[in-house]
Amino acid sequence: MRYFAACLLLFAAPLQAHPHVFVETGLRLVASESGAIQGVEVTWRYDELYSLLVLEDMELDSDFDGQLTMPELERLNGFDLQWVDGFEGDLYAQSAAGRLKLGAPQNRGTSFMAGQIISRHYRSLEGADATLSLKAFDPTYYTAYDLGLGIDLPVGCKAEVVKADVSAATQMVMDLMGDSVDDPEADYPEVGEAFADEIVVTCDSGS
Repeated sequence: MRYFAACLLLFAAPLQAHPHVFVETGLRLVASESGAIQGVEVTWRYDELYSLLVLEDMELDSDFDGQLTMPELERLNGFDLQWVDGFEGDLYAQSAAGRLKLGAPQNRGTSFMAGQIISRHYRSLEGADATLSLKAFDPTYYTAYDLGLGIDLPVGCKAEVVKADVSAATQMVMDLMGDSVDDPEADYPEVGEAFADEIVVTCDSGS
């Protein structure tokens, strides 16, 4: 989880209310001069509750006017890029040859609008060919991502979104949890990928 996940555990609801954080996601794919995908800019717009918790934890917007001053925005900038060891950024890329490596995040700015924090970062992408698959998900499903902010593609590329079968994923959770599904102390299985839409990108040219 990211830097502020630990503080959110204090507010965790029972498992049936899982997930606890909701993030609208936007992806802008970047191509090289040859047309190969070489990176992706990720936009995260956090839900209002999580945004409020972050502001409270960082002691921002102390006058509660819903506006951040420039010094406060500077403090907020990059708040979610302090990734712990093993955290993969909740974005996964794959080609026919297997998993693709995404680079470390490069900060592209943070803003605060209508009670929601919006952050952007860029990650390089190694080894992409003419067709690749992208999924945005938290393996633990503590955070739920959707593609509400859309997908921006380079010229010559097209994308197909394969929607997750949420009913099947929910039933899988029920089957895995059994009688412990309502136990807040139970270990929750890593089922996030089952709830994730898949983005299949095909470009005219690849690496």
